[in-house]
Amino acid sequence: MKKNLCVIFGGKSPEHTISRLSVTSILNNLDADKYDIHLIGITKKGEWYLYTGDYANIKDGEWENDTAHKEKALISPDTSDRAVIVFGSNGVRKIGIDVIFPVLHGEYGEDGTIQGLFELSGIPYVGMGVMASANAMDKTSSKTVFAAAGIPQADWYVHNKGDDIDASIAAVEEKLGYPCFVKPARTGSSVGVGKAHNRDELKAAVENAEIYDRKVLIEENIDGHEVECAVLGNRDAKAAEVGEIRPKVEFYDFDAKYKDSSTELLIPADIKPEIKEQIREYAVKAFKALDGQGLSRVDFFVKFDNDEIILNEVNTLPGFTNISMYPKLWEAAGIKYGELLDRLIELAEERVK
Repeated sequence: MKKNLCVIFGGKSPEHTISRLSVTSILNNLDADKYDIHLIGITKKGEWYLYTGDYANIKDGEWENDTAHKEKALISPDTSDRAVIVFGSNGVRKIGIDVIFPVLHGEYGEDGTIQGLFELSGIPYVGMGVMASANAMDKTSSKTVFAAAGIPQADWYVHNKGDDIDASIAAVEEKLGYPCFVKPARTGSSVGVGKAHNRDELKAAVENAEIYDRKVLIEENIDGHEVECAVLGNRDAKAAEVGEIRPKVEFYDFDAKYKDSSTELLIPADIKPEIKEQIREYAVKAFKALDGQGLSRVDFFVKFDNDEIILNEVNTLPGFTNISMYPKLWEAAGIKYGELLDRLIELAEERVK
């Protein structure tokens, strides 16, 4: 029998457009012989719709204008339903769901909020749970977790909106120096991230980051290889090959990730075999420190001067576009895109058994 799979995309975060790109790739690779797909799109305003139209209309957002193929819908928080509730022109109906596959990046999709709804619903879902998602999404919280696990990280400073900006700048200059990186604490895809080389740039970068989050993380600059490792599993999590990113710009920002085709992806990474193996061990260690489940992409730096490994961050729902590193790393390990999706769905079901 086919599984009833609810795939959710869109969302209110600044990464809404990336979700549309990811879900388009996922929908094109799911096996129609294995799954009956029930697609829920969430608009930037937070409106939920069951969408039954052409998948090709999702990538550019045109699905929202296809009124003939969308109906208001939601996931029932009532465990006895285990269903999507659809509010159609002919009344209310339920669609029973076996597994939820959230293809949501960033705020409200990757930070534990929607995972709480999934837990209430009693429906198995792909990806990490509430606490793991929340801790991974908040870069300041995850730093505390990883420090306790003994995983090396870049030094950091936290500025909260409303703090004296001049005092924060003075503290950063004393503790970290320039250049330094400025990040909203709870965004992904490098949204709101800036690099500061002096006091004026630091102030501007902090003010820009505050647009996206009241809490801003400022980190020391690490001069090294930018590498990523894909993790898959539950208690038996395994790491795939390590890949390297070589952007043509100064740092791997939003445009470099999703718009600039000149960014070079190397699989495997151009680093020593023993360093690569240590990265794979750290990736699984970070995943387990968060109480990870399902999947994550774990990002590191490897210093040019001494090969020291520095953990950057863990992404609990990494991009699944046709140029995204996560599926490419598993493909290099011998798991094709469609097989990877099957495995993620199986892991979701295993977790509740």
